[in-house]
Amino acid sequence: AKLVFVSNNCPPVRKSLIQYYAMLAKIQVYLFSGNNVDLGTACGKFHRVSVMSIIDAGDSDILTAE
Repeated sequence: AKLVFVSNNCPPVRKSLIQYYAMLAKIQVYLFSGNNVDLGTACGKFHRVSVMSIIDAGDSDILTAE
C-alpha cells in the first residue's frame, strides 16, 4: 500500500496497530475525519469501512493531495 485511511471511530487498538505497521513499512496514514459510514460513502460503497488502503493511485493525485 502507499496510503492508508483510518476512520475516526476505528477501535483504538486496531488504529494503533495499523499505525505501527505503517510506520515500519514507511506508509503514510491519514486519519479520516468522518466515521466508518462516511468513509464507506466516500469509497462509493454501501457498507461501513473502517480502514482503506491505496495500492495504486492510477491517474489521480490522491497521494500528493493534502
